[in-house]
Amino acid sequence: MKRLLSQVGYAFGAALLLAVSVFPLLYAIGSSLKSRDALFDPRLWPQHPTFVHYTSLFHDQPFGRNLLNSLLVAGAVVALSLLLSLLAAWALGRVSFRGRGLLLTMILCASMFPQVAVLAGMFELVQALGLYDSLGALVLADLLLTLPFTTWVLVTFMRQLPKELEEAAAMDGIGPLTLVFRIFLPLLWPALAATGLLAFIAAWNEFLFALSFTLSTEARTVPVAIALISAPSKYELPWGALMAASVIVTLPLVALVLLFQRLIVSGLTQGAVKG
Repeated sequence: MKRLLSQVGYAFGAALLLAVSVFPLLYAIGSSLKSRDALFDPRLWPQHPTFVHYTSLFHDQPFGRNLLNSLLVAGAVVALSLLLSLLAAWALGRVSFRGRGLLLTMILCASMFPQVAVLAGMFELVQALGLYDSLGALVLADLLLTLPFTTWVLVTFMRQLPKELEEAAAMDGIGPLTLVFRIFLPLLWPALAATGLLAFIAAWNEFLFALSFTLSTEARTVPVAIALISAPSKYELPWGALMAASVIVTLPLVALVLLFQRLIVSGLTQGAVKG
C-alpha cells in the first residue's frame, strides 16, 4: 500500500510539473492561431485556426531579419565563449600557479554582477570601439554574461580528466594546444554541449544590452523586436502577434534541447561524479 501511494504521488507530481511547464507554450500556440475576434475566447484551442498573425508578423516588420540577428549573435557568443573558456579552463584546471583560487573566485563573482551595474561601463566601451548599433556590440556585451559561467563549469570538468593523459602527451612531445583540442576536447564534448546550449539560451533571450546598444531596426534582435511590436490601431492589443512571435522564438530552443538532450544530461551529471 505504501509503495502504491508513493507511485501515485510520483505520477501526480510528474503530471503537475508537466502541466505547469507545457501549458504556457500550449496557450501561446493556441492564442497565436486565433483570429482577432476570438483572442479572448476561453477555449485553449481555436475552432478555426488561422496563421494571420504569423504572416502579418513577417509582413509588417522585418522579423525575419531580427531572427537572423539573434541567431548570428547567439552563435558567435557560443563559439567565442566555448573557445576562450576551454583554453581558460585548461589553464585554471590543469596548471598550478599562485593565485589560481583567487582568480577562479573573481570569475565566479563576475558572473554574479547584475547587468544594470555594468551597463554604463559597457556603453562607454562600445562607444569607444565604434560598435554602437551593430551586432558586434551585442556579441561583446553578451560575452560578459556567458564567458564567466562557461569557464567556471568547464574548469570543474577539466579537473576530472585523468593526469595520465597529460603525462603520456608530454612523453610524446605534444604541445598544450594539441593536448587541449585533440585529446581533451573529445572527452569534454558532453560538457561543451550542455554549457554551449545554456550560453545560447542566455544570448538568445538577452534584452537589456540589446535594447541599450542598438538603435536601428536592422540591428535589433528578437527580444527587442517583440517588445516593440505594435497593434494595427490604438484601439487593439497586439496579443496575437506577441503570441506568434513568442512561439517562433521558443520553438528553436525546444528543438535544440530535444536534439541534444542526451548530451545535456550526460554533461550536467558528469560533473557530479568524480572520475
